[in-house]
Parts: sequence; C-alpha cells; structure tokens
Amino acid sequence: MSAMTLNPAELLDRLVAFPSVVGTSNIALMGFVADYLTAHGVPHHLLPGPEGDRVNLFATIGDPDVPGYILSGHVDVVPAGEPGWQADPFVMRRDGGRLIGRGCCDMKGFVAAALAAVPALQQMRLSAPIHIALSYDEEAGCRGVPHMIKALPDLCAPPAGCFVGEPTGLVPVLAHKGKAAIMIRAEGQAAHSSRPDLGANAIHALMPALMAAVAQAEALKDGPVDARFAPPWSSLQIGTISGGQAINIIPAAAEAAIEARAIAGIDPAALLAPVLDALGEGAGAEWLSSYPALALAADHPLAGLAEAVSGNAPLGAVSFGTEAGLFQQAGIPSIICGPGDIARAHRPEEYLTEAELSSAYGMILALGQRLAG
Repeated sequence: MSAMTLNPAELLDRLVAFPSVVGTSNIALMGFVADYLTAHGVPHHLLPGPEGDRVNLFATIGDPDVPGYILSGHVDVVPAGEPGWQADPFVMRRDGGRLIGRGCCDMKGFVAAALAAVPALQQMRLSAPIHIALSYDEEAGCRGVPHMIKALPDLCAPPAGCFVGEPTGLVPVLAHKGKAAIMIRAEGQAAHSSRPDLGANAIHALMPALMAAVAQAEALKDGPVDARFAPPWSSLQIGTISGGQAINIIPAAAEAAIEARAIAGIDPAALLAPVLDALGEGAGAEWLSSYPALALAADHPLAGLAEAVSGNAPLGAVSFGTEAGLFQQAGIPSIICGPGDIARAHRPEEYLTEAELSSAYGMILALGQRLAG
C-alpha cells in the first residue's frame, strides 16, 4: 500500500513490525518514517546518536522560523520475552477492537496518529508549525532525546510547547517525578571461604552503600511531599543486586542498581548522594540515567490548549517519568497527553484500542485546526 494512503492503524501495524527494542538499532524504523515523510514532502532531519546505530528524527510541517508545537514520541520498546504473549509481539493483531503488539500503547500508537495526520496538517496552512520529534532509548532512562534537544536551536524557532504522547488516556498531565539511577560496583579477591584472610569480600564492601540506600529510602518518607503524586514523597530503592559464585567462595565482584525518583523541585541525582558518599575502598559507581521532573503550571496556556484539543481537563500528576521534563529543562513548556493506559505498558498482550488511536488522531487534527484558525 502506498505511503500516501496509510491510516493510523495501518501505520501502527508498520511501526510495530520493527522490533526496535531499547538499546538496539532503530535505523530501519526511522528509515521507513523518513521515506514516508519524503513521500509527503515534509522536511525532516535524521540525527544520529553517539552509539552509531540509533537516530532521532525531527520533522516540521509549516514555517520552522515561527514558534510552534512539538509532538514527541519515542520509538523504542521494552523487550517482549514474556511468556504471556499469544502470538508474535512484533506482528500487530486485531481482536475485538484491540490493536495488540509490543509498543502499540507505549508509545507507537501516538507516533502512528501523528504520522497519519501529516497529509491533513499540510492542507491547513498552519500559522505556527507542528513538529514531529521521534527519539530512541527512552526506556533506558531517556538517553536519546537529549541529543535531539541540543540540536533544536539549529532546526527551528524556540517551540511554544511540547506534547509528549505517553499513554494517559488522552488526559493532559501537568507533572511527573524525575529519576536518577546508578550502578554501584565493588571489586574484591576470591578465596576459599575457610580462609577469609586470603580474600576480600566484594559484597561486604558494598554493604555501607546499600545500608545508606535503605536509610535514605526511609528518610525520604519524611518529606518534602507533593500531594499530587502517589506516593507524595521522593523515593529510592535498590532494584537489583548480584555477586558471588558459591557460598564457600569469597565473592570477587558485586554490583547493585539503585534508583531515585524525585518530586518536582528536587534534583533526583542529589537524592543518591548519601549512597555515593558511603562507597568505600574498592567500590565505585556508574551513572545509568538521569532526567528531571516535569512541572507545568495549571494556568499555563499550554494546559488550556491541551484541554481544548483533547477534550479532557488536565490531571495534576503521574508518578512515572517521561521525556517531558527534559524538554521543559531546555525551556520548552511541556505536557503529557497520549492514548492508552500506562497499566498496559511493559506487559504481554500490550494493546491500544482502535477508538483510542482514532481519538489521538482527532486530537492532533484539532491542534492543527486551532493553529490554522
């Protein structure tokens, strides 16, 4: 079928077919999108990341020298190795109004709706442009989009706002928590457990930092708090821990992954300071990811615009993170608003309904109509 005639569901089918798992190449998928945009005469830029096999994409419908609005989505997905899938997760299926496949909800559905709207948007003579920004490795802690944000001053006038289309039931969301994650590691010396004097226990070396993490997690419950979030305080947890080979071998290596999630106004990286301070001799840390919280004022014009085009009143906050905080940090007012339910994400049989996809498509057309008015 010609790219000129693809509707949102057909585009979603094409996008799902690319197994763009986080941390792997997305060049084939982005090539498809670039070809689609070229077929419609839409100027766009492929922006390679430092990894060499992943790219961001930025396209503009309208005059790039006028402040406009970004439709932002990531094209990477989490792995689909869960046993609960009823069929190939990278072949979209239709079942009773459900569009099933990895990424349908998180968040290729929004991307498909934006791309499907391109022909109609081009006919609207927009007074302000609509940009489509597609990123990579969001699921690894928003690693790809900072490279695109850094390039924006050379691609367009400072945008007036950004819609990040993560699944919110098409309800505009004003705020989310920020996140920072580290991997702490310790090196020791293997020996038989009967001769601890001949070895150095790497797990023991990590214990001060692990104990500091547990203490910090408890301390954060005392505040500060923001009642918009659940829980209303910043949080910290040890997510994974590994080390050692057998009970009678002194472990020569150990590591643990620790994350912090911060309410708006708190630097998530700063929450990990007690853990880093507790690292002793033979131990070190690697930063895995960090992105700031989002906080858009309820009376900001973008909130009113999002309510008008979505038909839904804004919601105060969600606890999951998105790329919106990074756009906001760069001076671009941002809001989260996309189709589907986050509860379906990262699960087998992930789906978006046809009605939800259609509503997202309608929201994007409504945005274009307001900018053409």
